[in-house]
Amino acid sequence: MNIYVGNLPYQVTDDELRQVFEQFGAVSSARVIMDRETQRSKGFGFVEMDKDDDANAAIQSLNGSDYNGRPLRVNEARPREDRPRGGGGGGGGWGRG
Repeated sequence: MNIYVGNLPYQVTDDELRQVFEQFGAVSSARVIMDRETQRSKGFGFVEMDKDDDANAAIQSLNGSDYNGRPLRVNEARPREDRPRGGGGGGGGWGRG
């Protein structure tokens, strides 16, 4: 199961995130999302756990819990929606005349 973890302290690393969830079972991946331009944490991440029962136990225990002074938001990650990339917009008639 893929788990969303929000409201992370900005200094948390992938390894620290993994350790938080490993107390509930096997973690196949843990990733803090970083800003591409600044290379700083965006304050959220994703954890993939092998067993749904372990993942549900982690969600129940960690959601709302205090981690380094911040209440974590932990829930099952929703599938990413397809969003159009890039700017767009049509120039609707400027300069016509």
